[in-house]
Amino acid sequence: MSTFNPFRSKRLAYRAIEDTPEDDDFIHSIQSDPLSYVTSNSALLKPQTKQDTLNGYKKHLVKDSLLAVIILLPNDKAQDEPREKEERNTSRAAIGQDAWTSVGIVALKKGEPGHSHHRNSEVSIDIAKPYQNCGFGSEAIEWVLDWGFRKAGLHRIAVLSFSYNLGASRLYERLGFQLEGRQREAIWYDGEWHDMLTFGMLAREWRDNGHRKLKEVSSK
Repeated sequence: MSTFNPFRSKRLAYRAIEDTPEDDDFIHSIQSDPLSYVTSNSALLKPQTKQDTLNGYKKHLVKDSLLAVIILLPNDKAQDEPREKEERNTSRAAIGQDAWTSVGIVALKKGEPGHSHHRNSEVSIDIAKPYQNCGFGSEAIEWVLDWGFRKAGLHRIAVLSFSYNLGASRLYERLGFQLEGRQREAIWYDGEWHDMLTFGMLAREWRDNGHRKLKEVSSK
């Protein structure tokens, strides 16, 4: 029997969002961080109460997503455990709550009613401030692309960005997304108008990109 776990990537694990105080606190910590908010949300920036988060962001994640998961990083003590333990199912009971740290959220948007036959989705990613610039965002996006194209049979996955968030745009292009469109001056931020950018990736582009990476690795 194979020990392959589809809810693991190289360094991270992924589990469902649960109705627990721990998950509520973690989701609120992301939503209430001003920098994270303005780089991933076009709503008006203002202080967020916990109830705002639960009734808004968390409710949206649970109800409007094809997939929405907490991104987990093993604690130091978990890194020394046998590989067999790492390959177990990543439900809260299986992975052990004390062995993992929540570092972010990644989700794929559910299609609008009556539009599922188009097999389109949209990815969103939020990494908690202490764990940014560590490569966890790119690893989680690559994992969710694999899940979306390979498991869910999607044809196209998009991601939105703001023109003032140059780091995000560079990341999406590096991962293989193509710039598909620009809504000019659609976003008001910090006293200026900015563009809303749409990036997209098709299933065949994802497959070709994966084959290219394999060739690059094998040639080294």
